[in-house]
Amino acid sequence: MTTPEASSQSITIDVEHFDSPDAQRLRAAQRIEIDSTYGGDTEPGDKPTAESIAVFFVARDEDGTPIGCGGLRLVADGVTEIKRMYVRRESRGTGAATGILRRLEEAALDLGSPALVLETGTEQKRAIRFYEREGFSRIANFGPYVGAPLSACYSKVL
Repeated sequence: MTTPEASSQSITIDVEHFDSPDAQRLRAAQRIEIDSTYGGDTEPGDKPTAESIAVFFVARDEDGTPIGCGGLRLVADGVTEIKRMYVRRESRGTGAATGILRRLEEAALDLGSPALVLETGTEQKRAIRFYEREGFSRIANFGPYVGAPLSACYSKVL
């Protein structure tokens, strides 16, 4: 899928295995960025795995370079949780994040999910602004994030 939101380049977003080399590199880059913000890994709960992720997408620029990713994990009552949504710093502002989010929303609907939920860190201000702009509303922390002071949870009814 090519995203029309891309400003100056063509971005494709396709399903890819959670453990593919490019997916692993993107997730590692995300981990480095988050760990540098919080001084280490503060993510509560079970880490996503290839077995727990229902679908995973990788975004690529016009040269085929992987620039972003995101996946869905099924949680209670068929609701899907966005996991490992990430766009490399140098590719932010290209429409990649919006394109990935649209693909995640479509995939959630295909899975019969009534809503999307997500957790992000309280210090990830750009992510918070992005999700709020995209129609997500702040909710009480759910599941493993209950009582996690650095977690901010959001939901969007599909």
